Amino acid sequence: MPLNSKYPLKAKHTYGPVPSRRLGFSLGIDIIPLKNCSYDCIYCQLGKTKNKTLVRKEYEPVEQILNEVRTVLKGNERIDHLTFSGSGEPTLHKRIGYLISEIKKMTEIPIAVLTNGSLLYLPEVRYDLLNADVVVPTLSTVNREVFQKIHRGQAGLDIGKIIEGYVEFRKIYKGKIWLEVMLIKGVNDEPAQIEELKGIIDRINPDKIHLNTVVRPPSEEYARPVSQDTLQSVKEVLGDKCEIIADFRPRATTEQLKDHLNRIAAIIARRPVTIDDLTKISGLHKNEILKHTQVLLKQAKIEMTRHDQKEYYRILGGSDD
Repeated sequence: MPLNSKYPLKAKHTYGPVPSRRLGFSLGIDIIPLKNCSYDCIYCQLGKTKNKTLVRKEYEPVEQILNEVRTVLKGNERIDHLTFSGSGEPTLHKRIGYLISEIKKMTEIPIAVLTNGSLLYLPEVRYDLLNADVVVPTLSTVNREVFQKIHRGQAGLDIGKIIEGYVEFRKIYKGKIWLEVMLIKGVNDEPAQIEELKGIIDRINPDKIHLNTVVRPPSEEYARPVSQDTLQSVKEVLGDKCEIIADFRPRATTEQLKDHLNRIAAIIARRPVTIDDLTKISGLHKNEILKHTQVLLKQAKIEMTRHDQKEYYRILGGSDD
Protein backbone atom coordinates (compact mmCIF):
# COMPACT_ATOMS: atom_id res chain seq x y z
CA MET A 1 0.00 0.00 0.00
CA PRO A 2 1.42 3.42 -0.87
CA LEU A 3 2.50 5.55 2.07
CA ASN A 4 -0.41 7.65 3.37
CA SER A 5 -2.73 6.33 0.67
CA LYS A 6 -5.51 6.42 3.27
CA TYR A 7 -5.15 10.21 3.34
CA PRO A 8 -4.89 11.36 -0.28
CA LEU A 9 -4.56 14.89 -1.57
CA LYS A 10 -7.94 16.58 -1.78
CA ALA A 11 -7.23 19.35 -4.26
CA LYS A 12 -4.62 21.93 -5.12
CA HIS A 13 -4.79 23.78 -1.81
CA THR A 14 -5.86 21.11 0.69
CA TYR A 15 -4.32 17.83 1.76
CA GLY A 16 -5.14 15.33 4.45
CA PRO A 17 -6.53 14.75 6.95
CA VAL A 18 -3.23 13.25 8.04
CA PRO A 19 -2.32 12.21 11.57
CA SER A 20 -0.24 14.82 13.39
CA ARG A 21 1.44 14.34 16.73
CA ARG A 22 0.46 17.85 17.79
CA LEU A 23 -2.87 18.44 16.08
CA GLY A 24 -4.54 15.04 15.78
CA PHE A 25 -6.04 14.45 12.33
CA SER A 26 -5.17 17.68 10.56
CA LEU A 27 -6.48 18.91 7.22
CA GLY A 28 -3.67 20.93 5.67
CA ILE A 29 -4.53 24.15 3.85
CA ASP A 30 -1.72 25.24 1.53
CA ILE A 31 -2.08 28.89 0.49
CA ILE A 32 1.48 29.71 -0.66
CA PRO A 33 3.29 28.25 -3.71
CA LEU A 34 6.12 25.81 -3.06
CA LYS A 35 9.06 27.30 -1.13
CA ASN A 36 7.98 30.93 -1.11
CA CYS A 37 9.20 31.92 2.33
CA SER A 38 10.86 34.62 4.39
CA TYR A 39 13.43 32.06 5.56
CA ASP A 40 15.72 29.51 3.93
CA CYS A 41 16.15 27.24 6.95
CA ILE A 42 19.01 24.78 6.95
CA TYR A 43 16.76 22.11 8.50
CA CYS A 44 13.76 22.47 6.15
CA GLN A 45 12.54 19.11 4.88
CA LEU A 46 11.12 20.72 1.73
CA GLY A 47 14.50 21.85 0.41
CA LYS A 48 15.89 25.28 -0.37
CA THR A 49 13.67 28.35 -0.62
CA LYS A 50 13.02 29.32 -4.24
CA ASN A 51 11.64 32.77 -3.56
CA LYS A 52 12.84 34.38 -0.33
CA THR A 53 10.56 37.34 0.27
CA LEU A 54 8.75 39.55 2.76
CA VAL A 55 6.13 40.62 0.21
CA ARG A 56 2.57 39.92 1.33
CA LYS A 57 0.08 39.42 -1.48
CA GLU A 58 -2.72 37.11 -2.59
CA TYR A 59 -0.49 34.26 -3.72
CA GLU A 60 -3.42 31.90 -4.27
CA PRO A 61 -7.06 32.88 -4.99
CA VAL A 62 -9.06 32.90 -1.77
CA GLU A 63 -12.40 31.82 -3.25
CA GLN A 64 -10.83 28.71 -4.77
CA ILE A 65 -9.28 27.85 -1.41
CA LEU A 66 -12.59 28.35 0.39
CA ASN A 67 -14.47 26.21 -2.14
CA GLU A 68 -12.00 23.36 -1.65
CA VAL A 69 -12.25 23.55 2.14
CA ARG A 70 -16.05 23.61 1.88
CA THR A 71 -16.00 20.49 -0.30
CA VAL A 72 -13.75 18.59 2.10
CA LEU A 73 -15.87 19.51 5.10
CA LYS A 74 -18.89 17.97 3.38
CA GLY A 75 -17.06 14.64 3.32
CA ASN A 76 -17.73 14.10 7.05
CA GLU A 77 -14.20 12.83 7.67
CA ARG A 78 -12.54 12.93 11.06
CA ILE A 79 -10.75 16.28 11.27
CA ASP A 80 -9.36 17.59 14.57
CA HIS A 81 -7.81 20.78 13.17
CA LEU A 82 -7.79 22.77 9.96
CA THR A 83 -4.16 23.76 9.60
CA PHE A 84 -2.59 26.52 7.53
CA SER A 85 0.86 25.21 6.71
CA GLY A 86 2.19 23.45 3.62
CA SER A 87 4.72 24.56 1.02
CA GLY A 88 5.56 28.11 2.11
CA GLU A 89 5.13 30.64 4.92
CA PRO A 90 1.33 31.10 5.28
CA THR A 91 1.43 34.61 6.75
CA LEU A 92 2.85 35.87 3.45
CA HIS A 93 -0.70 35.56 2.10
CA LYS A 94 -2.17 38.99 2.74
CA ARG A 95 -5.72 37.59 3.03
CA ILE A 96 -5.04 34.83 5.54
CA GLY A 97 -7.14 36.74 8.08
CA TYR A 98 -10.08 36.74 5.69
CA LEU A 99 -9.63 33.02 5.01
CA ILE A 100 -9.62 32.20 8.73
CA SER A 101 -12.76 34.28 9.32
CA GLU A 102 -14.63 32.73 6.39
CA ILE A 103 -13.70 29.17 7.37
CA LYS A 104 -14.90 29.92 10.91
CA LYS A 105 -18.34 30.51 9.38
CA MET A 106 -18.31 27.01 7.87
CA THR A 107 -17.28 24.88 10.82
CA GLU A 108 -16.50 24.70 14.53
CA ILE A 109 -13.35 22.67 13.87
CA PRO A 110 -10.41 24.55 15.42
CA ILE A 111 -8.06 26.40 13.07
CA ALA A 112 -4.30 26.22 13.56
CA VAL A 113 -1.59 28.24 11.84
CA LEU A 114 1.92 26.79 11.57
CA THR A 115 4.22 29.75 10.98
CA ASN A 116 7.89 30.59 11.24
CA GLY A 117 6.73 33.71 13.10
CA SER A 118 9.01 36.04 11.14
CA LEU A 119 6.22 38.46 10.21
CA LEU A 120 4.62 38.80 13.63
CA TYR A 121 6.46 42.09 14.05
CA LEU A 122 3.87 43.50 11.61
CA PRO A 123 0.68 44.70 13.36
CA GLU A 124 -1.43 43.59 10.38
CA VAL A 125 -0.11 40.02 10.63
CA ARG A 126 -0.84 39.88 14.34
CA TYR A 127 -4.36 41.10 13.61
CA ASP A 128 -4.84 38.53 10.82
CA LEU A 129 -4.15 35.64 13.21
CA LEU A 130 -6.43 36.76 16.05
CA ASN A 131 -9.30 34.46 14.99
CA ALA A 132 -7.13 31.34 14.81
CA ASP A 133 -7.55 28.87 17.67
CA VAL A 134 -3.90 27.80 17.76
CA VAL A 135 -0.79 29.55 16.45
CA VAL A 136 2.42 27.50 16.28
CA PRO A 137 5.40 29.82 15.67
CA THR A 138 9.08 28.92 15.78
CA LEU A 139 11.77 30.39 18.02
CA SER A 140 15.01 28.42 18.05
CA THR A 141 17.52 31.07 19.13
CA VAL A 142 17.71 34.64 20.40
CA ASN A 143 21.28 35.14 19.12
CA ARG A 144 21.46 37.27 15.95
CA GLU A 145 24.41 35.40 14.44
CA VAL A 146 22.93 31.97 15.14
CA PHE A 147 19.51 33.15 13.90
CA GLN A 148 21.00 34.02 10.52
CA LYS A 149 22.97 30.77 10.39
CA ILE A 150 19.84 28.67 10.99
CA HIS A 151 17.17 30.59 9.09
CA ARG A 152 19.12 32.60 6.48
CA GLY A 153 16.29 35.12 6.59
CA GLN A 154 15.39 37.70 3.99
CA ALA A 155 17.20 41.03 4.33
CA GLY A 156 15.41 43.24 6.82
CA LEU A 157 14.53 40.52 9.30
CA ASP A 158 15.96 40.95 12.78
CA ILE A 159 15.56 38.51 15.65
CA GLY A 160 15.08 41.32 18.16
CA LYS A 161 12.22 42.77 16.14
CA ILE A 162 10.69 39.31 15.69
CA ILE A 163 10.82 38.61 19.44
CA GLU A 164 9.03 41.86 20.19
CA GLY A 165 6.37 40.83 17.67
CA TYR A 166 5.84 37.59 19.61
CA VAL A 167 5.52 39.50 22.88
CA GLU A 168 3.03 41.98 21.41
CA PHE A 169 1.01 39.16 19.84
CA ARG A 170 0.72 37.38 23.19
CA LYS A 171 -0.75 40.56 24.71
CA ILE A 172 -3.70 40.65 22.30
CA TYR A 173 -4.16 37.01 21.28
CA LYS A 174 -6.71 34.96 23.24
CA GLY A 175 -6.03 31.60 21.60
CA LYS A 176 -3.26 29.09 22.28
CA ILE A 177 0.37 29.68 21.37
CA TRP A 178 2.41 26.52 20.99
CA LEU A 179 6.01 27.66 20.52
CA GLU A 180 8.27 25.30 18.57
CA VAL A 181 11.98 25.16 19.39
CA MET A 182 14.08 23.37 16.77
CA LEU A 183 17.45 22.20 18.07
CA ILE A 184 20.38 21.54 15.73
CA LYS A 185 23.48 19.76 16.92
CA GLY A 186 26.43 22.10 17.40
CA VAL A 187 24.44 25.15 16.29
CA ASN A 188 21.96 26.19 18.99
CA ASP A 189 22.19 23.48 21.64
CA GLU A 190 24.78 25.01 23.98
CA PRO A 191 23.57 25.43 27.59
CA ALA A 192 24.24 29.19 27.56
CA GLN A 193 22.06 29.62 24.47
CA ILE A 194 19.28 27.57 26.04
CA GLU A 195 19.31 29.75 29.16
CA GLU A 196 19.08 32.90 27.01
CA LEU A 197 16.25 31.34 25.04
CA LYS A 198 14.38 30.46 28.22
CA GLY A 199 14.46 34.08 29.35
CA ILE A 200 12.79 35.23 26.14
CA ILE A 201 10.29 32.37 26.15
CA ASP A 202 9.24 33.40 29.65
CA ARG A 203 8.52 36.89 28.25
CA ILE A 204 6.44 35.46 25.40
CA ASN A 205 4.55 33.18 27.79
CA PRO A 206 3.35 30.51 25.35
CA ASP A 207 0.79 27.91 26.42
CA LYS A 208 3.11 25.10 25.36
CA ILE A 209 6.70 24.68 24.18
CA HIS A 210 7.25 22.00 21.55
CA LEU A 211 10.85 20.77 21.52
CA ASN A 212 11.97 19.34 18.20
CA THR A 213 15.10 18.37 16.29
CA VAL A 214 16.11 17.41 12.76
CA VAL A 215 14.56 13.97 12.28
CA ARG A 216 13.67 14.31 8.57
CA PRO A 217 16.17 14.83 5.73
CA PRO A 218 17.11 18.54 5.91
CA SER A 219 17.90 21.13 3.28
CA GLU A 220 21.56 21.06 4.37
CA GLU A 221 23.32 17.83 5.29
CA TYR A 222 25.22 19.52 8.13
CA ALA A 223 21.95 20.20 9.99
CA ARG A 224 22.12 17.24 12.36
CA PRO A 225 19.76 16.14 15.16
CA VAL A 226 20.61 16.41 18.81
CA SER A 227 20.33 13.30 20.95
CA GLN A 228 17.30 12.29 22.98
CA ASP A 229 19.37 12.90 26.12
CA THR A 230 20.01 16.48 24.99
CA LEU A 231 16.31 17.01 24.31
CA GLN A 232 15.50 15.74 27.78
CA SER A 233 18.08 18.05 29.38
CA VAL A 234 16.72 21.06 27.49
CA LYS A 235 13.17 20.09 28.42
CA GLU A 236 14.13 20.26 32.10
CA VAL A 237 15.54 23.76 31.62
CA LEU A 238 12.50 25.05 29.72
CA GLY A 239 10.10 23.77 32.35
CA ASP A 240 6.70 22.16 32.73
CA LYS A 241 5.17 23.68 29.59
CA CYS A 242 7.77 21.94 27.45
CA GLU A 243 7.18 18.62 25.71
CA ILE A 244 9.40 16.73 23.29
CA ILE A 245 7.70 16.22 19.93
CA ALA A 246 10.70 14.97 17.93
CA ASP A 247 9.78 11.63 16.40
CA PHE A 248 12.73 9.25 16.39
CA ARG A 249 10.72 6.30 15.12
CA PRO A 250 12.28 4.58 12.10
CA ARG A 251 11.31 6.06 8.77
CA ALA A 252 11.02 4.14 5.56
CA THR A 253 13.83 1.66 4.94
CA THR A 254 16.47 2.27 2.28
CA GLU A 255 14.70 -0.21 0.00
CA GLN A 256 11.35 1.50 0.52
CA LEU A 257 12.86 4.90 -0.25
CA LYS A 258 14.48 3.52 -3.38
CA ASP A 259 11.13 2.07 -4.43
CA HIS A 260 9.44 5.44 -3.90
CA LEU A 261 12.11 7.24 -5.93
CA ASN A 262 11.87 4.71 -8.76
CA ARG A 263 8.08 4.94 -8.78
CA ILE A 264 8.14 8.74 -8.94
CA ALA A 265 10.79 8.74 -11.67
CA ALA A 266 8.69 6.26 -13.67
CA ILE A 267 5.63 8.53 -13.42
CA ILE A 268 7.64 11.56 -14.53
CA ALA A 269 9.12 9.57 -17.43
CA ARG A 270 5.64 9.17 -18.97
CA ARG A 271 4.88 12.90 -19.16
CA PRO A 272 5.61 16.19 -17.38
CA VAL A 273 3.70 16.38 -14.09
CA THR A 274 3.12 18.79 -11.22
CA ILE A 275 3.57 18.06 -7.51
CA ASP A 276 -0.20 17.69 -7.24
CA ASP A 277 -0.24 15.21 -10.15
CA LEU A 278 2.47 13.13 -8.48
CA THR A 279 0.61 13.10 -5.17
CA LYS A 280 -2.64 11.95 -6.72
CA ILE A 281 -1.02 9.28 -8.91
CA SER A 282 1.42 7.84 -6.36
CA GLY A 283 -0.70 8.00 -3.20
CA LEU A 284 2.26 9.45 -1.29
CA HIS A 285 1.82 12.43 1.02
CA LYS A 286 2.64 15.80 -0.52
CA ASN A 287 5.59 16.39 1.81
CA GLU A 288 7.02 12.99 0.86
CA ILE A 289 6.69 13.86 -2.82
CA LEU A 290 8.49 17.16 -2.28
CA LYS A 291 11.32 15.40 -0.49
CA HIS A 292 11.70 12.74 -3.19
CA THR A 293 11.63 15.20 -6.10
CA GLN A 294 14.42 17.16 -4.38
CA VAL A 295 16.51 13.97 -4.29
CA LEU A 296 15.84 13.27 -7.98
CA LEU A 297 16.72 16.87 -8.88
CA LYS A 298 20.02 16.59 -6.98
CA GLN A 299 20.73 13.31 -8.76
CA ALA A 300 20.11 15.09 -12.11
CA LYS A 301 17.50 12.49 -13.05
CA ILE A 302 14.71 15.03 -13.49
CA GLU A 303 14.39 18.75 -14.12
CA MET A 304 11.78 21.37 -13.39
CA THR A 305 10.21 23.54 -16.06
CA ARG A 306 7.43 26.13 -16.10
CA HIS A 307 4.40 26.24 -18.36
CA ASP A 308 1.27 28.38 -18.04
CA GLN A 309 2.42 29.61 -14.59
CA LYS A 310 2.76 26.08 -13.25
CA GLU A 311 5.85 24.09 -12.30
CA TYR A 312 6.29 20.72 -13.98
CA TYR A 313 8.79 17.94 -13.43
CA ARG A 314 10.12 15.97 -16.37
CA ILE A 315 12.92 13.55 -17.12
CA LEU A 316 16.12 15.52 -17.66
CA GLY A 317 16.41 16.42 -21.31
CA GLY A 318 12.89 15.20 -22.08
CA SER A 319 10.43 17.02 -24.30
CA ASP A 320 7.23 18.75 -23.21
CA ASP A 321 5.16 16.84 -25.75
